[in-house]
Amino acid sequence: MSLSLYDISIPVYLNTLRNLAAMMEKAEAHAADNGVVLTAFTEARLTDDMHPFPRQIHMASDAAKGGAARLAGIEPPSFPDVETTFPELKERIAKTIAFLESIKREQVDGGENRTIELPLPGRTMTFTAPDFLFRFSLPNFYFHVVTAYGLLRANGAPLGKMDYLAGAQPV
Repeated sequence: MSLSLYDISIPVYLNTLRNLAAMMEKAEAHAADNGVVLTAFTEARLTDDMHPFPRQIHMASDAAKGGAARLAGIEPPSFPDVETTFPELKERIAKTIAFLESIKREQVDGGENRTIELPLPGRTMTFTAPDFLFRFSLPNFYFHVVTAYGLLRANGAPLGKMDYLAGAQPV
C-alpha cells in the first residue's frame, strides 16, 4: 500500500485538531468541577516572550488550513485572530475542521511536484509540496498544538500523552 500526499496531510491535520478540541473539552470540565476560571488557561503562556493560549490555537488553525490549502493549490480561508474565549476558540477549531473536510483527495494528490512559495518577513521559502509538508507545515502545526497542550496541562487540566495522541479516538 502506498500513501499519498493527501493521506499524510489532511487526515493528520483533522485527527490532531479533533484531539485538540477534546483536550479543551477536558480542560473545561476540569475547570467546572474544580472551580477554576477558564482565564487561567486563556491567559497562560510558557514565558513572557511566547504567545498565550488563544494565539497558539490561532496559529495551529492557520498552520492546518494554510498547509492544506497550499497542498491543494487553493487560497486558505481568512479567519481574523479575534477569538479569546473557550467557546470562540472551539468554534475556530470547528471552522478549520470544516475547511479541511472540504479539501478533496484529487486537489492534493498529483501535486507532489507543485512548487510552494511561502513569503516570510525578509525572505521567501520555496519548497516542493512534500518538503513543505514534512519540513515546515507539519512541524509548525505540531509546535502550536503541543504548546497548547502544555499550557493546558501546566495549568491543571488532567491531560496525558494519550489525550494528545488519541484524545478524540473512540476507545
